[in-house]
Amino acid sequence: MTIWALSDPHLSFGTRDKSMEVFGPEWLHHADKIGKAWTSKVASKDLVLVPGDISWAMRLEEAKKDLEWLDALPGKKLILKGNHDFWWSSSAKMQAAMPPSIAYLQNSVFNWNGVSIGGARLWDTPEYSFERFIQYTPNPKAKEAPSGNQEEDEKIFVRELQRLELSLKQLDPAAKHKIAITHYPPIGPALEPSRASTILEHFRISICVFGHLHSLKKEFLPLFGEARGIRYVLASCDAIDFTPIKVL
Repeated sequence: MTIWALSDPHLSFGTRDKSMEVFGPEWLHHADKIGKAWTSKVASKDLVLVPGDISWAMRLEEAKKDLEWLDALPGKKLILKGNHDFWWSSSAKMQAAMPPSIAYLQNSVFNWNGVSIGGARLWDTPEYSFERFIQYTPNPKAKEAPSGNQEEDEKIFVRELQRLELSLKQLDPAAKHKIAITHYPPIGPALEPSRASTILEHFRISICVFGHLHSLKKEFLPLFGEARGIRYVLASCDAIDFTPIKVL
C-alpha cells in the first residue's frame, strides 16, 4: 500500500468560466492529464493526499461534480481546505456530502494502516518568500486584487498555527509514521526554521506535504528537501507534471 500526493487540482466540472488555461499552456486539459496519470499509478488500496484548492466552486453543492470526479479515481483520498476552497463548509455538512472514497481534515486527524496524518491550511507569512522562484502569469480575466493587509494576514496565520497544533495533538502516538499536510508551505526555500516547522518538529512529523505554489521556474525544481528530520514535499500539480508523486 502506497501513499501518493497531488495538490491543487483546481477542478471546475460544476463551475463555469474557471479554466486554468489562462495560467499557461501546461494547464490545457489538466484534469484529463491528472486522471490519466493517476489511474496509471494509484491502486485501489493506496492513499492519495490532496492538500487544498480542490475545486473552484463557491458552494458545496457546486463542488459535487468535482468531488464525484475525484471519488471515481482509484484509491482513498484525504483532502484539506485550500485558500480557494470557498465551497468548504461545516464538518457536519462536509461529512454528509463526501463520496465514499474521500475523507477530509478539519481540526482532526486521519489514521490509515499505521500512518497518522494531521494538518491545517496555514496562510501567508512574512517569514519567507517565494517571489523569485515564480514565473508570474497574470490572469487576464481577474480584477485587480486589493493590496494585502499584513496585520490581518498575521491574525489568520496565528489562528492557522493553532489549528495545526490542535490537529497534530490528536496524532496516534503508536503510529509508524506521522505525516502532516498543509496547503501553504510551512517553511521557506532555504529550509530555515519557521513557526510552522517548529510545531512540526515538536510533534515529530517525518513528512510534510503541501501545495499552493504555482508557475515555479523550472531551474528551481525540485524545490524543498529534508531539514531537521522532516522531508518537505511540494505536490502542486503543475510542479509535478500533473502526476501523483509517491510519498511513502
